[in-house]
Amino acid sequence: MNKKNAVLVIYTGGTIGMDKNPVTGLLEVAGIYQLCRYIVELENFHSRIDYQSISRQIDSSDMTPEYWEEVAHIIEKQYDNYDGFVILHGTDTMSYTASALSFMLENLNKTIVITGSQLPMSFLRNDAYDNFITSLIIAAESKVPEVCIYFEHKLFRGNRTTKLNAENFDAFFSGNYTPLAEAGLYINYNEPHIAKPENGKLKVHYGFDQNIAILKIFPGITQTVMHQILNMKNLLGVILETYGSGNAPTTAWFSEELKKAIEKDIIIFNILQCKSGRTAPTYSAGLSIDGIVNGHDITGEAAITKLMFLLGQNHDIKTIKKLLITSLRGEITTL
Repeated sequence: MNKKNAVLVIYTGGTIGMDKNPVTGLLEVAGIYQLCRYIVELENFHSRIDYQSISRQIDSSDMTPEYWEEVAHIIEKQYDNYDGFVILHGTDTMSYTASALSFMLENLNKTIVITGSQLPMSFLRNDAYDNFITSLIIAAESKVPEVCIYFEHKLFRGNRTTKLNAENFDAFFSGNYTPLAEAGLYINYNEPHIAKPENGKLKVHYGFDQNIAILKIFPGITQTVMHQILNMKNLLGVILETYGSGNAPTTAWFSEELKKAIEKDIIIFNILQCKSGRTAPTYSAGLSIDGIVNGHDITGEAAITKLMFLLGQNHDIKTIKKLLITSLRGEITTL
């Protein structure tokens, strides 16, 4: 490196920075500097590291679009001052945040790595140390102009991930897209699968509309339940989680409820319950109703944040349906 690269660490909270309350024995969110005191080697790190926290450090279960916008605002304000960014975040909603930020940040030319841990840095045995240190190195090298998640030796495209395991260190899964890098003795980048740098200036888009719902199909779902969900006040869109490759009940009332919702300009975005694969009309039970948007191989987290994001940009319905099946940040394979 010709210069000492600079990385900004944005601390939101989460397990990685938690410490055990001596009275209750419960884990509580601690401050960024309390976290970093466990890593002596940071003093000799090859890049300059600065720290900034969001207004209130939270358990990621409390994550909301308002916090996504706060993080995006920090990145927008500091973008020209740093070579890369590391966001420390709880695991429960990490994939949602990664997906949301990917849609918000247009023309991204620097690496943003979101990481965390299953055990806190304050524990003698933990996964936090490697996740944090390796994320700093990847961010400083800035070879991946994407919003990523680094966890347990793998760097993923953030909007392709889902949390799969609550107890193992390899908590995240990317069923439809290969890792962008793997870290062993060396960090090996999978260059053919990394997005190409954009030429334009970073543009940050704000605004999420939360008037959506998730409708997960299950054996025995009743028309009453489905009707109530599709007729909720102010509802603008529904993530419809179907079986297998996009299969759904073939009963007449099921199709009629969906058709009535579509006639009221409610967006129906059909995605899989499976963690890998894609929607495809392979069987007679395949959902093929005019007006339903095919989610292809998008994850649930990316589908939810993308729909809220597009609704928040005040596009008309026709444009939103078109953009939902368009790969904006590599979140969907449409071929």
